[in-house]
Formats: sequence, structure tokens, C-alpha cells
Amino acid sequence: MTQRITHPKADEFFQKSKRWKAQYELLREIVMDCGLTEDFKWMHPCYTYQNKNVVLIHGFKEYCALLFHKGALLKDPLGILIQQTENVQAARQIRFTDVGEIAALASALRDYLHDAINVEKAGLEVEFKKSTEFVVADELRVKFDELPALKTAFEALTPGRQRAYLLHFAQPKQSKTREARVEKYMPKILEGKGIDD
Repeated sequence: MTQRITHPKADEFFQKSKRWKAQYELLREIVMDCGLTEDFKWMHPCYTYQNKNVVLIHGFKEYCALLFHKGALLKDPLGILIQQTENVQAARQIRFTDVGEIAALASALRDYLHDAINVEKAGLEVEFKKSTEFVVADELRVKFDELPALKTAFEALTPGRQRAYLLHFAQPKQSKTREARVEKYMPKILEGKGIDD
């Protein structure tokens, strides 16, 4: 058996965890058995294959999970991969609440992990929707008509920045809230900045 090399920040993450400690430890053991390299990214233990992100261990109030970065490309014979929200395109989670269910699924989890490693070995990529495929809020269209410079600046943004704005603007149910969001971010768009810049 190959020696497992753990990441110091991941060690600290697991040691400090309270809510999902036993679950995390078992998930870590299963993931490490698959020969992945432990790293620490986005404040969570992340496991890579030849420096490509494969899976992340994280927890929430209601559950802990394995998050497969390219989960949309995995086979899901057990129907256990979950898309967090309708806007998540690539990642998929397998969620857990107790150690028993993780132990019962250990063999299947290894199969999912090996499938994810094979996705990386094959160099497969998730085909993301283009920004033009996302809904453009009517309130943003009105501003584009009123201020052509805004449309020009928006179209000059990277596709990722455009997507972030489109999702943020389309989210509220009320028109006045959508309009307020567009107004708030117009200066950033005109400066060529993304929503989080």
C-alpha cells in the first residue's frame, strides 16, 4: 500500500471539525484509498489527479458531501449525484448525514471516484452554456437600449463575468428588485469589472 501524504491544512480542517468529524474521516479514508493527492482549496480538503481537481469534501448544516468538480460527466448508476442548484453546470454532490450510510456506500463511492479519475485521464471537459443561452432580465435589456455604452461594456466582459451578472439580475422575482440590482452594478459593468471585483 502506498503511503498517504496528507495536507497540513486539511489535517487542521478535520481536527477542528465538530459536526461531521466521523463522516469526514471516513470520506477522507475512502478518497485517499483511490490514490488522489490531498490539497486544500476554497477552505476545504480538495483531492486532485495530476493537479486536476477531482473531488472536494465539505459540509453544511444539514449534510456533508463529496463534491465532484466534473460530476455532470460521471455515470450515476445509483442516482445519488445531486445538482446543488439549477445554475450549477459541472459539479455534483453526494450527500450524507451519518457514518453508516457512508460505510454502506464505500465500495460504490470508490467506483464514482475512479470514474471521476478516468474523466480526468481522458481529458474530458464539461461543455458550459454560453452567456447567450442565459436569460437576460428585461430590466437589463431596457438599460441596454437606454445606454448603448452599457451594452458594449457588458459584451466586452469575460463570459464568466457576464454569466455572474445575468444570474444575479434574473434571480429576484420582483421587477423592482431586478431593476435595483441592474442600477447598482451599472458602474462596475461600465468599468469592465465583474460582480465580485
